[in-house]
Amino acid sequence: MTQIASKILGTVNAPYGANLSASQLAACISDIAATQSAMGPVFSFFSELAPELQNDFVAEMGLSAAKVRSVAEIMQASCPFPLALAA
Repeated sequence: MTQIASKILGTVNAPYGANLSASQLAACISDIAATQSAMGPVFSFFSELAPELQNDFVAEMGLSAAKVRSVAEIMQASCPFPLALAA
């Protein structure tokens, strides 16, 4: 596991007692159907990590920025503060 993935997984898994792998998180932040199975960690990814770290993870995992943005925009609809990747 890379240093980026390790930082991210520690942040998104711990508060929810989750045990998502980097590839599972990648799937959840880039596909709204997958998001439903890990709503807490996905919200944590978009709201608790620095935008640079989010972007590094998206690039490292080879995700479509457009797909990640669409999930972030859906999460933004339920969030009172701005989510960087939804902008």
